[in-house]
Amino acid sequence: MRNVNLGPRTIADIDGQVAKLLKGLGDPEPPIDLRMVRDLLKLDRGYYSTTDQSMLRDVFSKMKVAGQQVLLRPTLLADAVRSLSLKALYLPDQKRILIDQNLPPLKHRWNEAHEIGHDVIPWHAGMMFGDTEQTLTPACHEIMEAEANYAAGQLLFLANRFRQEAMASTPSLDLVRGLSKRFGNTVTSTLWRLAEHGHGDRPMVALVTGHPHPTRRKADFDPAAPCRYCIESPPFRERFGRFKETDLFAVIASYCGAQAGGSLGQADIVLSDHNGEPQIFSFETFFNTHEALTLGYWLRPHTKIVAAGNPSLACRSLAHRASAPISASSMLLRLPAAARWRPCGRAESLRWPPCMCTTPHA
Repeated sequence: MRNVNLGPRTIADIDGQVAKLLKGLGDPEPPIDLRMVRDLLKLDRGYYSTTDQSMLRDVFSKMKVAGQQVLLRPTLLADAVRSLSLKALYLPDQKRILIDQNLPPLKHRWNEAHEIGHDVIPWHAGMMFGDTEQTLTPACHEIMEAEANYAAGQLLFLANRFRQEAMASTPSLDLVRGLSKRFGNTVTSTLWRLAEHGHGDRPMVALVTGHPHPTRRKADFDPAAPCRYCIESPPFRERFGRFKETDLFAVIASYCGAQAGGSLGQADIVLSDHNGEPQIFSFETFFNTHEALTLGYWLRPHTKIVAAGNPSLACRSLAHRASAPISASSMLLRLPAAARWRPCGRAESLRWPPCMCTTPHA
């Protein structure tokens, strides 16, 4: 699933609402305390359990919107919550947030901030109380959820504060983990934030997938939809948006090992932009035993190193191509390890032409 691209006017409006909220909190230091946010907005927080039938029935029997009871048979809504795997709810009429208590505590934070996002975005309240034929369409729902996600990110990462700290360092998964601890958010939400908004005009992409190695893939792996999330920065979408999620998954599968956890590998990859100009990206992948997190970011334009009869330099030529391209579109190219001035490593298993250099292989 690709991240939704919000328009500049929408982004500016949400930025203004979050900036007003942060100013009201005295421009706090990270990590932000959501209890202070709820107090300022006069929001109440409660919990429900999708595994406790009586608790669901009790919560939804008391639920009212615009002064009217939602359902005469609240068990229908409880069944819907379970079947749709809803993790949180926002009741605008009651100014109340409900969170599934079965979620890991760290995920409570993101879901609560997401529902706060619905509260601070002025037009969401009108849509929730408005024409159900409009507001319940999948397209409208997707946009509303993307807007609430953006507001949650702005709030949890303190607007431009995150970008300033992220841009002070080279992008990496180590940087993601460090910023995750500093801002008190999950590694996955921090990766999303870094890829989408954290490094200015640098093209970046992040993937959240199952284990990429063929021997580690789950039985229900779908090769046509291999990514849980594909997060593109606006510059990446503008210059490299024609790449499919399957193309990008093929990239990471080309260099990832079969380790049960930890770092799965990294590689420099060439992606051609919309003008056909090859550009070098650095990709790295980490597996947390549940999901594989991948970060790819632009390094520089691809250039050739002309080697005058020196096999060692020829091995380092950035013009080397795979014997079997990663993508049928021929838009992808994995640079051999030697092109990164490192030992060639698994070049043979990755089907690159045999190395002719005299450097010992790792």
